[in-house]
Amino acid sequence: MNRRDALTTVALAGAAMAATGSAKADTAASSTLERIKKSGVLRVAVIAGQDPYFHKDLTTNQWSGACIDMANDIAAKLGAKVETLESTWGNQILDLQAEKIDLAFAVNPTPERSLVIDFSTPILVHSFTVITKKGFAKPQTWAEINKPEVKIAVDIGSTHETIARRYCPKATILGFKERNEAILAVATGRADCNISLAVLSVATLKKNPTLGDLAVPRPLLTLPTNMGIRAEADRRYKDFLSAWADYNRSLGQTREWMLKGFQAVGLGADDIPGEVQF
Repeated sequence: MNRRDALTTVALAGAAMAATGSAKADTAASSTLERIKKSGVLRVAVIAGQDPYFHKDLTTNQWSGACIDMANDIAAKLGAKVETLESTWGNQILDLQAEKIDLAFAVNPTPERSLVIDFSTPILVHSFTVITKKGFAKPQTWAEINKPEVKIAVDIGSTHETIARRYCPKATILGFKERNEAILAVATGRADCNISLAVLSVATLKKNPTLGDLAVPRPLLTLPTNMGIRAEADRRYKDFLSAWADYNRSLGQTREWMLKGFQAVGLGADDIPGEVQF
């Protein structure tokens, strides 16, 4: 190899190393954690009418609730501020995949979802309940509403729908885009009942005491709720959120955030059924 060839080889090798280093830098910069640190913004999905998780003041358009308090705490630890994007339980997974948001709260880690997004460790564990319309017998078991003549209203794409189809496959299941629409179906008599997580059900009945009654059918069904994030090779963001979730859950801080969210709709700790875990 002559001197010119040797210099060319060295130059090509240097260029290759620089390209590799640049590619690694681009990959690192494209991770969620790096994007948040660089922009100073944590983008979070918010869902209307979902107290105690989320509450929207229709006068000011300001958001509050347990998940907003959690988001602010997470953002503060990352040196960022919270930016919200209004979504639905079903759409926030799509928003994550489309990189519209960096974090989705109260996501149940189903096997199907684990194929497209990633999860932190649980924030808390939920119980499933049934809101019945006035005059409809409160079910003691799931089998009691697993009948063709029973109309169950659920929000499409939620775990409420999953539970309805898993435990009440014989019932007439009415799907709605948003949970508020499913609740309205019960209120107007179009549906006999609604399946919802307990934390949502108790808040709904507090705001609408004439809507109906709350039932906790047996067997008692529980499911962890986690934070959803984009699946990516850089695990630092996932590890951070998992450590944050474990830390605040074990210290009881998560419970305090939830109770504060309940207080906003006039509910105290004594108003929460014993079966409701958080």
